[in-house]
Amino acid sequence: MATPPSSASRLTPDGQIRLMTKVAHLYHERGIRQADIAATLHISQARVSRLLKRAVEVGIVRTTVVVSSGVHTDLEERLERRFGLLEAVVADVEGDDEQVRAAIGSAGASYLEATLTGGERVGISSWSATLLSVVDRLRPLRSAGADTVVQLVGGVGVAAVQAQANRLLVELAGRVGASPTFVAAPGLVGDAHVRRSLLEDPAMEAVSADWRTLTLALVGVGSLQPSELLRRSGNAMAPADQQTLLAAGAVGDICQRFFDHDGTLVTGELDGRVVGIDPESFRAIPRRIAFAGGTGKHAAIAAALTGGWVNVVVTDVGTARALLATPEDA
Repeated sequence: MATPPSSASRLTPDGQIRLMTKVAHLYHERGIRQADIAATLHISQARVSRLLKRAVEVGIVRTTVVVSSGVHTDLEERLERRFGLLEAVVADVEGDDEQVRAAIGSAGASYLEATLTGGERVGISSWSATLLSVVDRLRPLRSAGADTVVQLVGGVGVAAVQAQANRLLVELAGRVGASPTFVAAPGLVGDAHVRRSLLEDPAMEAVSADWRTLTLALVGVGSLQPSELLRRSGNAMAPADQQTLLAAGAVGDICQRFFDHDGTLVTGELDGRVVGIDPESFRAIPRRIAFAGGTGKHAAIAAALTGGWVNVVVTDVGTARALLATPEDA
């Protein structure tokens, strides 16, 4: 670490420079404590500290960051620049969907443990196997990382599968020290009239008010073909509805809000049947994190990032490379 770069080599090698270099060598390369260096060289520890600081300023000491194996800083920075993200996290995995989901779960849990520092009001989507993977790997925080956790879309479904949505909400709230708020309605209803009636219920009005105060959203990214978890929940679009979405150019969704390749919301009758946070309120949430990856979701994730639906992404190596290979105007 104590290597003389070109700027340092131009300094006159007087006694001060020699002492500075020697102190830097003993501290950085031999690992000797500042107190022991002071005793050996018969100078004060305060002077040792000043010499080390000055050694950095004049270029005698340079700091080099060595990227550890399995850390993809370059991919993450390129994703952030390309899509204007607050942050990107790339999990070191290439494999089948189960392997990708597990790795994103571990990376996502670590990210939340490091960034949930208290006072957050969190919204979470209800039907995401990847989010379940994240929560399963999340360690209980020593101090509360959030005040409340609210479902972003209706969590009522087929009983056997609804338990998964409940577990996702309750376990996340428990591990971050927050209180859970359940949306007691299906995520998708038969028509817009039913949706309006549900949203006018006092309990749902309170949830809607909570949605408008969220500081953080945790979501998966769906493709046009519903996931197994969503399909079994009874909240997936019917095949005929999927064909309508396909004809409208839809490629993916977040919380049942479908968008096209540009990330533009696909509006219409189908969108009017979703019992969940509205797109405007969702986009107003300051930090919106997508946990998503796998070859089947490349187009959907690219559209979500392009359209600004999320501003943080936790994904896998293969997806990161595919996203960066997407033409700018795609």
